[in-house]
Amino acid sequence: MRNEGLFVLEWLAYHQCLGFDHVVVVSNDCTDGSDTLLDTLAAAGHLTHIRQNVPDGTAPQDSGMALALDWARARNVTWLLHIDSDEFLNITAGNGHLPDLMPNASEADVVAIPWQLFGDAGLAEWTPGMAVLPSFTRAEPAPEPRVAKSKCLFRVASFAAATDHNPRDPLVDSPVVVNPDGVALKSASLYQERSSRFRPHDLAATNATARINHYAVKSRDLFMMKNDRGDGQGKTGETKYHLGSNWHRSANKNDVEDRTILRHWPDTQARLAVMRADPAISAAENACFDWFTSRKSAILTPEALNLWTRRERPTA
Repeated sequence: MRNEGLFVLEWLAYHQCLGFDHVVVVSNDCTDGSDTLLDTLAAAGHLTHIRQNVPDGTAPQDSGMALALDWARARNVTWLLHIDSDEFLNITAGNGHLPDLMPNASEADVVAIPWQLFGDAGLAEWTPGMAVLPSFTRAEPAPEPRVAKSKCLFRVASFAAATDHNPRDPLVDSPVVVNPDGVALKSASLYQERSSRFRPHDLAATNATARINHYAVKSRDLFMMKNDRGDGQGKTGETKYHLGSNWHRSANKNDVEDRTILRHWPDTQARLAVMRADPAISAAENACFDWFTSRKSAILTPEALNLWTRRERPTA
């Protein structure tokens, strides 16, 4: 994570209610105070925070994943799910908790969980203290075969490394990959240097049991402020976070109402209330809120808004 202080508590509280044993966050070069917030949460026992100095020429997500894997191996962790702060695991089977998903993974090394893209729901301005899950309930109807990417829940002992989407360099012969329903997928992606999709495409896009709700856009101001934060793969000179960019158009899906994840909202709210009742956590989160308000005023100038908005060229 980098500069995700607005969202840390909600993301953490939600995944705690699903039944994860522990959350590990790797941060780098934070300027919004989120590293202090993460330290405070760690001191209170809510997570483990690893600060990393990203090696030159290395993508922050990749070097951070190596640190997380080292942490997991040292503690004999069996399963690990690598997701970003704009990604929420949505288990739609049973009561929506990890025990409703894990029986389908009993013989697997990898569960490839497809993205389902959620759009901005028409929201232009973000107010600190708002929550992601109830604010953005418009999405694509379902993950699209050949288009949808996956994030992976995988056995730590089965792989030597991982990227932002997949584990790779298998340490076991013939690693078994399944979709969330437990249906077998091909494992070729695990041997590639970088991949994010599995085959057969139709089976890899199945979301009857689980999906990753991907809130890649959120409000328009939040989307444009990603230009200030930078890219998790370390890319520079990108126009990815410009309004109207190819990524913005493909990720900003608002076709249908999808509120399935909100079955966990009461539990998430209760956990948030407990964390925010801790004065140190509350103060650290509020510092992130203040930073956002100040930074937004400083960088979202008319000139920046013009620069970060891609407009259609007029046709002849």
